[in-house]
Amino acid sequence: MSSDSSPIISLATAELSELRSYLLNLLVDHAYQEGDFVLSSGQPSSYYINGKQVTLMAQGALAMGRLLLSLLPSGTQGVAGLTLGADPLVTAVSVVSAYENCPIPALIIRKVAKGHGTQAYIEGPTLAPGTPIVVLEDVVTTGKSAMLAVERLRAAGYRVQTIISLVDRDQGGAAFYQDQGLDFIFVFSIREIQETYSQKMSS
Repeated sequence: MSSDSSPIISLATAELSELRSYLLNLLVDHAYQEGDFVLSSGQPSSYYINGKQVTLMAQGALAMGRLLLSLLPSGTQGVAGLTLGADPLVTAVSVVSAYENCPIPALIIRKVAKGHGTQAYIEGPTLAPGTPIVVLEDVVTTGKSAMLAVERLRAAGYRVQTIISLVDRDQGGAAFYQDQGLDFIFVFSIREIQETYSQKMSS
């Protein structure tokens, strides 16, 4: 959809419920499309969600950063995610956390190790072994992308128990994480996004 029907609110001070509604409208207006698509997992799909259309918006990043920060388990000392989809998420959460006087560093996980210098998989501040880190993802389908981030972080000595996604496509990711012994939290289900999209299209 090309029009933006999101309400005008003060993103820095709005209640979390208002932020959630605002972000839902942004995703429906700018990120959600229907048609014939092939996902990164190789699966065909009748719809596509390009989260970066919203997570790289200034207002989308602020709303998302505040919402995701509120969902972090107590004791979280870092957020991380697999490049490229998670890059805006971990950055937004880290910046918002500094404004909230509880600074949380962000880590970005490469899909392939850097070909020079330290040849590292992980970019960002070096944290102490055992540091509890939450993995963030924009859209979860099978769950394999975020799991790669979990594996890289654990191999580096960090503790990872929770994955938080902006959108769950409800295509096996939640069950996969449960089988791996991980906690999974999502902000929006695909059903909620599709229902909101249908309402807007019929109004």
